[in-house]
Amino acid sequence: MENRELMQQVKGWVEEAGEYIKTELKQVVKVEQKSNRSDLVTNVDKGTEAFLVNKINETYPDDLIIGEEGTGRDVSTTDGRIWIIDPIDGTLNFVKQQENFCIMVGIFENGKPLLGFIYDVMKNEFAYGGLETGVYLNGTKLDKPEDLSLADGLIGCNVGMYSENYKHSKEIASAAIGVRMLGCAGLDFLSVIRGKQNGYISNLAPWDFAAGTVLAEALGFVCRKYPDSDYDILGDRQYFVVATPQTFSDMQKFF
Repeated sequence: MENRELMQQVKGWVEEAGEYIKTELKQVVKVEQKSNRSDLVTNVDKGTEAFLVNKINETYPDDLIIGEEGTGRDVSTTDGRIWIIDPIDGTLNFVKQQENFCIMVGIFENGKPLLGFIYDVMKNEFAYGGLETGVYLNGTKLDKPEDLSLADGLIGCNVGMYSENYKHSKEIASAAIGVRMLGCAGLDFLSVIRGKQNGYISNLAPWDFAAGTVLAEALGFVCRKYPDSDYDILGDRQYFVVATPQTFSDMQKFF
């Protein structure tokens, strides 16, 4: 199957998953804590991941899967095709606001970005694609945004990193025109690839950055383990930065 066909197929699956989420929001959502009271999981997270995993397993049984809610976490090789799923990114927003969350799917092949999908379910904003297919927002192909400097745009930043000034993150964010904290990595990636922010710094697991990285790199953005080393799609949570090339260069002056 060619990348464009695969892109359309997965886009349809993610849209179906979005309809499932909207339906479940009309019911009583069951909420559980994971590591702390702000780290939540719901029956809808688990149901969405199960839906996507079943689609992949039925259609591509030889592919590997890493899901936030427990699917395939023993993946130990980047050989072949790997699907990295965050069924609901921004679960705390999902529970408390019923918006400002998204579905994310990143597909890598032999360790290289192939296709990414970020779907803001409630706002119906869907970014998808990759280097070979191009990147689209609701069917409109996105151009590479302007290569803004750090001083000329907004920076998204993880609240913990900002408050502790981890590796100059507060200083870096303060050097921008303004700082934004959305509580959802996917929405920050969406803001970056649409040219609404020129960078984002956070502490992310692979399912938080995989989809966004595919889309961002296809549009010429820098994606690195913060402050400047290779990210690891099979690793644990890691500090991460996505930025325009000029903003990334400006960030490095702080080190």
